[in-house]
Amino acid sequence: MSAGLVATDEIETFIEDGWIEDVLFLVKSGKEADVYCCRACPGRGHAFFALKVYRPRKNRSFRDAAVYQEGRVITNARTARAVRNKSRFGRAAEFGAWAYHEFATLDLLHAAGVDVPRPVRAASNAILIEFVGQGGHPAPQLRNVRLAPAEAERLLEQALRNIEIMLSCNVVHGDLSAYNMLYSGGRLRVIDLPQAVDARTNRHAKSLLVRDVANVCRYFAAQGADARPGTFAEELWDLYLRAQL
Repeated sequence: MSAGLVATDEIETFIEDGWIEDVLFLVKSGKEADVYCCRACPGRGHAFFALKVYRPRKNRSFRDAAVYQEGRVITNARTARAVRNKSRFGRAAEFGAWAYHEFATLDLLHAAGVDVPRPVRAASNAILIEFVGQGGHPAPQLRNVRLAPAEAERLLEQALRNIEIMLSCNVVHGDLSAYNMLYSGGRLRVIDLPQAVDARTNRHAKSLLVRDVANVCRYFAAQGADARPGTFAEELWDLYLRAQL
């Protein structure tokens, strides 16, 4: 493991199970998690994987966590009770669920054709996913890319189509912006979904959808696209409620 970048039981599991050989470098450091580039083991179909490791519970803070967690179902009765009682075990289980929630959401959306990284494996505090980039070089965040107006128009259509497909899967990203879309090979890839909400059970889903659309349009408008959000989110939500997506 290069330079002692990261050492956890979960990472050792990925190595022992034959998924990764080495952790190469830090791609991105965030408030909730760090993302690393890893060398994949031979025969895994990829040269690299991305490893997202959530910070220890005491060192991380999901902004407005209650908003995003509303409507999530915990099927284990003991765990659900501990979460409600806010015991030490309950707090640990609640925060550990973010990794599994993101992995399950990626799995659902990838299968539906949303432009997200392919999920590979999950552990209690880390997920292994497709590395987005070329030749071991990570794709840039969209916020760091300057687009020609015509390219911005094309990518705006892709971004809005992804939002639409996500909603058809009952998912609202909840924090979508140019900070959590990558630009690679002329295409967008949507990342960072631990806070994604279930549109069926979260009463904030519509307002989060409206905000996602506004954030996306704001970025592309600054790049020269005709990106006025107008009533797109309202119309999309109406189609969703009528099961017409």
